Amino acid sequence: MASYILRRLLQVIPVFFGATLLIYFMVFAMPGDPILALFGDRTPNPNLLEQIREQYHLNDPFIVQYFYYILGVFQGDFGVSFSGQPVADVLARTFPVTLRLAVMAIAIELVLAVIIGTISGIRKGKVFDNTSLVIALIFVAVPIFVLAFLAQYFLAIQLGWFRPTVGAQNDWGDLWLPAIVLGLSLYATSMRLTRASVIDALNQDWVRTAYSKGLPRRRVVPVHVLRNSLLPVITNSATNFGVLMVGATVTEGIFNVPGVGQTLYSAVTRQEGPTVVSFVTVFVIFYVLVNLVVDLLYGLLDPRIRYAK
Repeated sequence: MASYILRRLLQVIPVFFGATLLIYFMVFAMPGDPILALFGDRTPNPNLLEQIREQYHLNDPFIVQYFYYILGVFQGDFGVSFSGQPVADVLARTFPVTLRLAVMAIAIELVLAVIIGTISGIRKGKVFDNTSLVIALIFVAVPIFVLAFLAQYFLAIQLGWFRPTVGAQNDWGDLWLPAIVLGLSLYATSMRLTRASVIDALNQDWVRTAYSKGLPRRRVVPVHVLRNSLLPVITNSATNFGVLMVGATVTEGIFNVPGVGQTLYSAVTRQEGPTVVSFVTVFVIFYVLVNLVVDLLYGLLDPRIRYAK
């Protein structure tokens, strides 16, 4: 197990440097001058422009700029935005909100997908299975903004079960409605993956052997069937988790969630290079760590992966 963990840790290093280098190049290779854009229609002093460019190392070669940036990241310094605000402060204000939202959404997705997908797989072709498949197709077909507006109108405004918007009050309780919307929008794919994996596992020799030994279903399903069916579901949920950390912009906008989605979108439209690069770098680190945890879970769920050369 130690060698398996070491191999996965070593794989993280080239992924991190490759992703950050590509992101840094793509952001700062965009056309236009972000420093001039800060002044709008005004004509800035040339000396002031040169001073700002020197402050952000914009006159240095690209690789030198990247070196300064990575050096600052390893020191915990993500730089300063063109507006003069430390990017670390923006991250500290917005990242925990989106993290809470993503954790709640993935938890809802996993609970629904594993429970309903397992029952559907066991009851293949029955009423419950057919009904769950139809509902899953509906959630796949309905756009996220439509689902968000429907939930906001019926669950928050009409029934009063949740707050319609989040705003500054963004603790765990206030995020339930957007988390439910995101969880339901992701649930369909994970449920179908769970159902297909359970059906496949039920036809394997080891399951038939377990039943032939007289083991009850309450023992066979969680130990022999579900454990071997979770690998694709975990992979899909890990991917969804990374997507939610950067891609929940529409949901955050509808429910007025002060998370990273809206902040990152605003930074892109203003060509705030340091903010965009620093945010995406944090997401790369986070995404790599999540996939590392998933790889370790693979080794726990399936020893064949752990000992593979």
